[in-house]
Amino acid sequence: MTIGELARKVGVNVQTIRYYEREGLLPDAHRWPDSGYRDFDDKALLCLQFIRSAKDLGFTLREIKELLDMRVLPGESCAEVKELLEAKLGDIETRMKEMRRLRRVLLKFVAACGHRRATTSCPALWALEQ
Repeated sequence: MTIGELARKVGVNVQTIRYYEREGLLPDAHRWPDSGYRDFDDKALLCLQFIRSAKDLGFTLREIKELLDMRVLPGESCAEVKELLEAKLGDIETRMKEMRRLRRVLLKFVAACGHRRATTSCPALWALEQ
């Protein structure tokens, strides 16, 4: 399949596929001798779907490369994969805790705006300065 077909099937931009190729995330595609067009196979499709799923879970491209490399050693990498998954879960828990804290602060600022007097500046702006 062409790069455009592959992009449509997975729902990514053609430039994204080219970038993943340059970064070594996708296997090299067959190139037609006369035109130089890439011809992607189902292996590339599965790999791109894997990358997209991993990105949706919040993995970085570096982490995805590690996961892809681990796919080459079936049965030997489950403990390493579990370690990466647990680390990602820890990162998400930390970010969620921080987002809840930010939400509480913003709710206080919104409430402060409701107590503004006509002759004073916005209490939320004052609080941001502190």
